[in-house]
Order: sequence, then C-alpha cells, then structure tokens
Amino acid sequence: MATRDIHTALVIADFRWLWVGSLASSFAMNMQQVARGWFVYEMTASAIDLAWVTMSFMIPQVIFSLWGGVVADRMPKRLILCIAQILNCVATLIMSAIILWGQADFWDFIWFGTFNGIVLALSFPARHAFVPDLVPERLVFTAMALNTTSMNFARILAPALAGFLIAWIADGDTNSTLAVGIVYLVIALLYLTSSLTILLIDSRGVVSEPDKKNSVIGDMLAGVHYLVKHPPVFGLLILSVIPFLFGMPLNTLLPAFNEDVLLGGPDDLGVLLSAMGGGAILGSLMLAARGDLRRKGMWLIGTLFAWGFATSAFGLSSDLTVAVVVLAFIGWLSSWNMSLNRGMLQLEVEQKMRGRVMSLDMMSHGLMPLGVLPVAWVADNYGINTSLFVSGIVFIFLVSLSLLMRAIRYIWSGSRAQRRAERFGV
Repeated sequence: MATRDIHTALVIADFRWLWVGSLASSFAMNMQQVARGWFVYEMTASAIDLAWVTMSFMIPQVIFSLWGGVVADRMPKRLILCIAQILNCVATLIMSAIILWGQADFWDFIWFGTFNGIVLALSFPARHAFVPDLVPERLVFTAMALNTTSMNFARILAPALAGFLIAWIADGDTNSTLAVGIVYLVIALLYLTSSLTILLIDSRGVVSEPDKKNSVIGDMLAGVHYLVKHPPVFGLLILSVIPFLFGMPLNTLLPAFNEDVLLGGPDDLGVLLSAMGGGAILGSLMLAARGDLRRKGMWLIGTLFAWGFATSAFGLSSDLTVAVVVLAFIGWLSSWNMSLNRGMLQLEVEQKMRGRVMSLDMMSHGLMPLGVLPVAWVADNYGINTSLFVSGIVFIFLVSLSLLMRAIRYIWSGSRAQRRAERFGV
C-alpha cells in the first residue's frame, strides 16, 4: 500500500517535474561541494578556511531566509524557483571562467558562496512549500521523502562524478585549475536543466493573499509569532537545528579528514560522499514507503541520538572501509530524520504560513557555522579525529538537554497519543 503511494505521487506530472528539477540542482550542489572543498583545501591547507567558505554560504540563509518565506507566500513558487536556478547558472559560469583563467583565490569562493547562499535563501522556502500544493494531503509524507530522495540520489552519484572528473582531467596534478573549472561548467549546465524543468510544471503554486495591514516586515514577524504560539512547530525546528550545528560539520571537514587521516585523493573523497549519499537515499526511500509510520516522535528523537553516536564513531575511524560503512549509516540516519521532521512540519503548519515556517526552518540551518567554526578550530589544533568525536558527544548532550523543553516533550507525547489513536481506530 505504502509502496503504491510512491508510484501515485510520481504519477502526478507537476510533482514529478519538481522532483526532476530538484535532482538536477542537487547534482549541481553536491558536485560543487567536492570541487570547492578539494580546490580550497589544496590552496590553503586549512580546515578553518574550509569553514569560512561554508559560512559564506550559510550566513546569508540566516539573514535572507525570512524574506524568502514571505516571497514564497506572496509570489508564484514556480517563478521563484525558475529565476533562482537561472541566477545560479550565470554565477557558476562566471566562477568557472575565473578558475579556468587561473585567477581564482580564496575570496572568490567567499563571494560565490555568499551569492549562492542568498539565492538559496530566497528560493528554498518556495521549493519545500510547493510540495503540498502539488499532492493530496495523504501523500505529503511520501512526497517530502521523495523530494529528499532526489537530493540524496545526487549525493550518491554527484560526488563520485565530480571526484572522477577532477582525478581524470587533472591526471595527478592536485592543483589543476582546468579540472575544477570544467566541473564548474558541468554544474552550470545542471542549474540550467533545473530551470527548464521547473517551467514544465503547470501549477504556479498557491499564492496567499497578504494581510493588507502588514508590511513585508510585518509578515516576517507574523511568521515568528506563529512559531512561538505553536509548540509542535517550535519543537520540530529545535530538533532540526541540533544536527545542523554538530552533525553537518562532518560534511564540511570531510575533505580534510580524507586527506589528513585517510591519506586519500579526490576519487576517495567522492567515494566517501557517495557512501553517505547511498545511506541517505535508502533512508528517504524507506520513509517514503512507510508514510504511515507510527510513533513518529520517538523515531525522530531516537535517530538523533544514533546520529550523534555515529558521528563520534566516525571520528575514531582511520580505515577507508570503516569510514565508508559509518558514513553510509550516518547518511541513512540523517535522511530518515530530516525527511520525517519536514513531513511532520508540513502537516502541522497552515497553508498560508508554510513559506514563512519553511524559511524559519532554513534560518535555523543557517546557524550551522556556529558549530562548524569551533569544530574546525579543534580540528586545526587537536586533529580532525578529535574534533569529530567531540562534535558527536556535544550532539548527544544537546539532544538530551532538549528533552527538558515542553515543546520537545509535546512531540514525544504526541507520538504516543497518535499510537493510541491508531490502536483504537480513532
């Protein structure tokens, strides 16, 4: 029954085109992660510099995401997504030219990351708020999990493709600008493909009538007020912040871990990222096939604890095979947890507020540098292994501490209430 829901969701043409467009843009972002991480670390040999490049991408998400939420609630979502991918395409072409001419330096990656972060902040809320506009409510969990699957599918193939292209074109030259520049050309083509695919969607997306009494700032504040007044929504956002602070820094530091601990090359980095993507796609597909999953609150919190333990375990690894296995498990946990969180969030939020709530969700993810910088500092001073081990311990501690909050207990008890309702057919 649940597997049939996957087919039913993908049969809906508008959702299918959104899914394909998301796949193309996710390929672009994941290929860029490998190319950027490899090039910057070869250029600077500093984990802190890797963290700064990540911050240039994440900080705009904190500053501009609320604007993106208001835009998503006021404007056609299809138009927002199409314009965003065209802007990314143009900017990537410019960055490719700078790299190919041998003029790229650390600051170029900072301005490019900042621009990408702004575009993502203004379009991310629309992409996720678009999903419930395209599918019936009973398919929302399945559709959100499939949307995550498109991103995770890219995490399997895109890193390996980028790593292979760099290794093949560079032919042993670790400082090859030609290889990285060509990868950026491929990334630009993927952004263009995404924008063209979005144009095939018939639905413009539901546009809410703005409150005439509110300015744009007033609409932003209304979103914050809505969050405060709805404990389940607030709790779900808290539980999405913690892994971005102390789970996701692993992704940023993976190029340094690969080179300093595993003594690997760009192809090994591609394998590591693909292993994480493989676990992630398995997790999102499993959730898509179990849209009727019971005890969702318990699953949500339980996978957070396991994610923290796995992060610490990865920090202790020094063998490529062990690292691949642990990363695959982390990918499964992160995908299951994030898909579940997003699905629960969509069902808790009123349609007219979805864009703004998704922007608040994105803003919380933009806090990731607050975790990346201290973790990177520990890496530079005490080693990558130690930094990731400590990151996992802090992760576990914060999840444990969050259980003292009323909003988190509400989610936990809500899952038990749902179980009782299902048991008695209420």
